[in-house]
Amino acid sequence: MTSLSPGAVIGILGGGQLGRMLAGAASQLGFDVHVFCPEADSPAARVAMKHWQADYDDDAALTGFASACDVITLEFENIPVSAVEAIAATGTPLHPGARSLSVSQDRADEKTFLQSIGIATAAYREINAESDIGPALAALGGKGVLKTRRDGYDGKGQAWLKSNADIAAGWDSVGQAPSVLEAAIGFDCEISVIVARSSTGETASWAPPRNVHEDGILARSSVPSGVGQDVEIEARRQAVALVDALGHVGVLALEFFVMADGTLVANEFAPRVHNSGHWTPEACQTGQFEQHIRAIAGWKLGDTHRLFDAEMTNLIGAAGLVDPAMLAPNETLTLYGKREARPGRKMGHITTRLGPRKD
Repeated sequence: MTSLSPGAVIGILGGGQLGRMLAGAASQLGFDVHVFCPEADSPAARVAMKHWQADYDDDAALTGFASACDVITLEFENIPVSAVEAIAATGTPLHPGARSLSVSQDRADEKTFLQSIGIATAAYREINAESDIGPALAALGGKGVLKTRRDGYDGKGQAWLKSNADIAAGWDSVGQAPSVLEAAIGFDCEISVIVARSSTGETASWAPPRNVHEDGILARSSVPSGVGQDVEIEARRQAVALVDALGHVGVLALEFFVMADGTLVANEFAPRVHNSGHWTPEACQTGQFEQHIRAIAGWKLGDTHRLFDAEMTNLIGAAGLVDPAMLAPNETLTLYGKREARPGRKMGHITTRLGPRKD
């Protein structure tokens, strides 16, 4: 891929906060940004040079959008296959590509792929009917998490099953959709690796943050993680192996459970910039949003060296109604431009620099 020069047009599929932050990074590097999404007043569209408002199954609109862009990326992975095909027909590069998207869109396919390249996951069973759940639950030790194969995020499309008495309600809560049942595992903590890969195969990753979830939604990410250096090194090695196996171009996040003995069990991956990497712009030489733009534009990747200990706190629901006057000097506020605060809705985040890096 020939590297893009400032002034080229980067297209973003999706109009949410990740697209907004990607658009900001692209603009900082001198690119123009077009956003494609069906919403009339999306966070990303309001900071873009041009907004293409249409549904993701509108092939004519997608063709026009793609023809106006020099490269296209996305802010969420659940893009219809038809949209990817419409863009591919124009010849405009789309990063990440179809393989990263197709594997990540289905939890069963994702686990099969991870295991095939030597990355461990929790034991699981595929569930296609309520009658599948009882035998699967017994085989997995009597407790597990039922997750829809497609479209789940931030705790949505999931149900804990602690006994057979939970089966009917759990099946209803996931909409009786094809699912996977994952064995419950007793982990010590959760970490993630944010990694980037360029079109030339160059890779770079950031120090893994420790992640804390509340009600199924990420609440805080902090660095250093507090796990052993050998664990962090292995987690980063596995993340690089994943992007190489996928031929991925751009940023990707691989989430892990860390067991008491330091063993890593992969949870899932997202083929895009990620909430647990939001601390990187304030704490590292190069943040995840700039890095993603560098990767898809064919530029050399930036230095991911961590300069500060830091903690990122999500502002969810009413917590997003922040008075900037109350911020401490070492806090950086990022708001997503959403018009309404609702329970469970990510409104922004605060990154706190805890001091110069100590580890």
